[in-house]
Amino acid sequence: MEFNFKKGVFKLNSQSNFDFQLNRLVMWDGGDLNEVKAVCDKINSSESWKRELIALGDKAVKENRIENAIGYYRMSEFFMYDGDPDKKEYYLKATEMFYSYYKDYFEQEDIEQFYVPYEDVKFPVIHAKAKGKCKDIVLLHGGNDSYFEEFFVPMLYLAENGFEVYLFEGPGQGGVVRIQNKHFSHKWEKPVKAILDYFNLNDITIIGASLGGMLAPRAAAFEERISRVIAWSVFPNFQEVILNGLSPQRRWMSRICLKFNLKSLINIAMKKAAQTDELIRWGLAHGMYAYEAKSPYEYAKKMDLYQMMNIAEKITQDVFIVGASKDHFIDYTTVGKEIAALKNTRSVTFRLFTEAESACNHCNCGNVKLTFDTFMNWIIQMKSGDRE
Repeated sequence: MEFNFKKGVFKLNSQSNFDFQLNRLVMWDGGDLNEVKAVCDKINSSESWKRELIALGDKAVKENRIENAIGYYRMSEFFMYDGDPDKKEYYLKATEMFYSYYKDYFEQEDIEQFYVPYEDVKFPVIHAKAKGKCKDIVLLHGGNDSYFEEFFVPMLYLAENGFEVYLFEGPGQGGVVRIQNKHFSHKWEKPVKAILDYFNLNDITIIGASLGGMLAPRAAAFEERISRVIAWSVFPNFQEVILNGLSPQRRWMSRICLKFNLKSLINIAMKKAAQTDELIRWGLAHGMYAYEAKSPYEYAKKMDLYQMMNIAEKITQDVFIVGASKDHFIDYTTVGKEIAALKNTRSVTFRLFTEAESACNHCNCGNVKLTFDTFMNWIIQMKSGDRE
């Protein structure tokens, strides 16, 4: 199979999160750069995001450009508010189109679909067999707002290069939350254990993207069957990530309020900020939904559970932490905290991707090929015992 991965980081919107998600749409999800450029200046709210991307999807369908349509419909629901009936509708539309478009792959013996029982839900899993001699077994998952279908082509790329891959969605992700209504849990070792048990896996590499950069190391701290960990984003503590996105004054005040459990002040301050910034309003509403928090204060406190610092000493595997020099979401310099906390690992490697490599944005989505080539090289190096 020939892989034509896109490469580039583009300035598509003045608001950093809209800008990144538009880059993600083009680089990962099948959007056409010129079409996105034509509408990107029209996007300044959740409503305009929804309107413009659905319109692009409708146009692509009429022109039988199904790969583009999948991306537009899938990402159209990203900034829709939870509870909007169109959110589920367009998620299902994109998902159904995806499996129809790629049906030939699923009819091959090398690609299999499974549904792994877990509590009151089932995790969807795509299994790709390695081409030729198997170099390693990889368990791959996303993070806070991921859909596992967007990792489908990178999964195929790993398999083509000799890696057996199990790609899955867990609590809070993709259809598990949208359709099965199973929300996030910081105890990621539990869903990972369910996958490892079901397939009887051992001596694997786990790769977790974005928030997965915290979830995957967390799972490894409690699971000896994981031998290697790729934290595909610096991610020491979710609460700190959120606070670092605030102005210095708001950050200082928020830390004081959280320290002394000043619930009313936190709730008032966050609701006030949401009144003047729609992306804060959307982020707060979505976060409270995804993590089942009843108030902004409860959401902020829950985010402190999503960290690797308090379990870092339990991690004994080889760990690869991946950063991005212009990540709009995470300050890569906080990796120092992670490295200092990882006292008992077999080895720790850090790789910072840069603007010159077109991989400086969150999860290095501007250069997927370089990112996965780097992952594969590191795995082979660790398996060979070369940790110099």
